[in-house]
Amino acid sequence: MTPAARYKAVFELMSAVFADKEPADNTINAYFRARRYIGSGDRRFIGDKIWDIIRRRRRLEFDAGSKDPRKMLLCYLQNDNPEEIFTGGEYALPPVSAEEKQWLQSRPERPYPPAVECECPDWLFAKIKDETLLKALNRPAPADFRVNKGNREEIISRLAAEGYDAVPAPWSPVGIRLPERINLNNCTLWQEGLIEVQDEASQLAALMCDVSPRDRVIDYCCGAGGKSLAIASLLKGKGMIEAHDINPKRLEQLKPRMERLGIANIKTVAKTGDTPVYTRFIIDAPCSGTGTWRRSPDAKFRLTEERLNELNAVQDELLEKAYTLTVSGGRIIYMTCSVLADENDARVQKFLARHPDIKMADMPVLWHQKTGCPWPCGEKCRLELNPVASGTDGFFIAVMEKC
Repeated sequence: MTPAARYKAVFELMSAVFADKEPADNTINAYFRARRYIGSGDRRFIGDKIWDIIRRRRRLEFDAGSKDPRKMLLCYLQNDNPEEIFTGGEYALPPVSAEEKQWLQSRPERPYPPAVECECPDWLFAKIKDETLLKALNRPAPADFRVNKGNREEIISRLAAEGYDAVPAPWSPVGIRLPERINLNNCTLWQEGLIEVQDEASQLAALMCDVSPRDRVIDYCCGAGGKSLAIASLLKGKGMIEAHDINPKRLEQLKPRMERLGIANIKTVAKTGDTPVYTRFIIDAPCSGTGTWRRSPDAKFRLTEERLNELNAVQDELLEKAYTLTVSGGRIIYMTCSVLADENDARVQKFLARHPDIKMADMPVLWHQKTGCPWPCGEKCRLELNPVASGTDGFFIAVMEKC
C-alpha cells in the first residue's frame, strides 16, 4: 500500500472507532477481516497509527477545535506534509483544500487543560484527580503471562530461545513479562499450554483468593474464566472451582482454554442455590474498566456517569448475593479492574456497614504469604494496584471474612 492508501485506512478506522459504539479492538479486527488483501506490514502500520491516535484523541480534538476525524488527522500529520498523503484518487483521501491549508496555518497554539493533557474525559478527570496515574494509564502496557505448567526460569529460557525477551514479573511468583504483545500463534509455549496471557494484577488477584483444594469455591462473574484458570493452575489439578457468568457465551469461551491448558478442575454452573455453601465467593465485578485503559484507551470515551451508577447498583447486588451464599468462616473476595473509589472502597465500606458480621481479612499478611514481597499499599487495608504503584493494570481487591 502507498502511504496515502495506508492513511485512508487510518481515517476510515478513526471514523468508526470515534463513533464510540464498539470496542476499538472489535472495530479494528473486523476492518482487517473484511480486507484480507491488506498485507501484514501494512496492517502493522495502520494498527500502530490508529492506536497512537486513540491515545491522543483529546489533544487532537483540542488542536483541531473539532471532533471531525479529517481535521484531527490533519493535525496529527501537520509536521509530515499532509499534501503528500491527502493526494486524492480512489486509494487516498481528498486533497487538502485552500481553506484547510489556511486553517492549519492560522490555528493558535494553546496550552492543554489538565484533563486534555491527561487524555481523560472531564467528568472522569474530576473523579480520579491524579495526573500521574492518568498519564500512566494512557501508555501502552507490556505483555504479561502466567506460568501454567513448569518452572518459570526454564520457561523464560525457552522463550529466549524462541527470540522473546522475557523477564520475571515484579510481584507475581508465576508471572512473566515481555516488552510488547506477541503473535500467540507463533509462540510454541503458548500453544503447548505452558503459559497463558494474564496481566500481573489479575494473577495477584487469583493468589489473594487463597484457595485450597478443600474449599467450596465459586468464581461468580467469571467472564472468559481467567481467574478460574489461574486458581485451577495454582491448585495443580486438585479441588474444584465453579465458574458462573450471566452470559452463557462467555462460559463457552472457557472450554477451549481449559483444553489447551490441560485444566480439568473447573466446572461451569448456570445457577446457584439459595443457601450458604461457599467458603470462597469470588466476585470479579462488572465495572468501568478504568484500570485497563493501557490496553483499551478507547473505553474511557464510551463510559458515562449513568452507566457508572448502574454498575454501582450491580456491584452492591453481587456483594449481597455473596453474603447470602457464603458460610460462616468463609471469605468474600471482591475485585474490580477499576481505579474509581465509587466502585472500590465506597462499595466495600457500604457493604461492611450493612453487615456487622463481615470484617476485613489481614491482607498485608496474606499478600506477604502469597508473594513474599512487601505490602505495596502503605496504611491501606485493601489492595490497590495501578501502573504507578505496581507497574500493573489498575486493580482493586478486598478480602472479607464472614464471622
